[in-house]
Amino acid sequence: MPVLVPVPVPSVPVPSGRVPFAASIAGHRLGPLRVSSIVAGPWPAAQGRSVVLCGRGDHITLVLPRHGTAALLLDGHGVPLRPGEFAVARTGRPVVLEVSEAFSGTAFHWPRAAAGVAEEDLRELSGTAFRSDTGTAALVAAYLDRLARPGVAPDPQVAARLAGTAVDLLTVLAHEHRRRAAGPVPEEVLATIARTKEYILRRLPDPGLSPEGIAAAHHFSVRYLHKLFQYEGVTVGRWIQRRRLEMCRRDLARPSARPATVAAVAGRWGFVSTSHFSRVFRTTYGLTPRAWQSTAHDPATHPALPG
Repeated sequence: MPVLVPVPVPSVPVPSGRVPFAASIAGHRLGPLRVSSIVAGPWPAAQGRSVVLCGRGDHITLVLPRHGTAALLLDGHGVPLRPGEFAVARTGRPVVLEVSEAFSGTAFHWPRAAAGVAEEDLRELSGTAFRSDTGTAALVAAYLDRLARPGVAPDPQVAARLAGTAVDLLTVLAHEHRRRAAGPVPEEVLATIARTKEYILRRLPDPGLSPEGIAAAHHFSVRYLHKLFQYEGVTVGRWIQRRRLEMCRRDLARPSARPATVAAVAGRWGFVSTSHFSRVFRTTYGLTPRAWQSTAHDPATHPALPG
């Protein structure tokens, strides 16, 4: 029988049916991010129990176990979790943890609209258990572990920036996971990809940046350029667009006495048409550039957090 635990709640036991079962959640907030410490069990029966992390609206949840095992239930299947791993869920429904022994861990909740994570990155992250001792996953786990401590950032602006950095790390993790799924890449190819990306990043503001110009600057064919980006699981055009969108998202969220206009930010990063920029921004992040700017600048306008 599930135990329904709203977020946040006082740290008190929650009974479940006839079998004694204790579960508690205590949380704090960092800007749009809600950090919840979960403790469940133990109980005498050899029977699993579910802890439901309640949420309103579309949100992203990351669960980082500390002790014991659990399964994150998503779309009818469970993602096994144990200490040294974490998993991400994007859902408009309550997130369910199925626990079969004493369990403790931390859950991190972002409102979808306040996170600024691209849809394709969420698909890459959701439902996968990541080991927290290797690669970017280790950075994500270590950073979130530090954020889990109350009183990390009492200043609201600092708290919002720290929460934003966590989202940026998740985006990097999605890119790394996508590349790993494509299979091993020869070292010389990785080096060429890195040089090509560096060239592109230096020229993102140039609206004339094109596959033809990039290939010519590196003395290889456009066909070879496209082959390189197949290792990234994305076309070169889409990769350029994503980097431009990320720069625009960053600049729109930057605190300022006189925030830049959407048109100025779009033009600064190579978008010729403001309307086209607004369409692709909304498709990628789920809200318009103006709505993102308003949400990022005013914590009071953040959508409802889980709980």
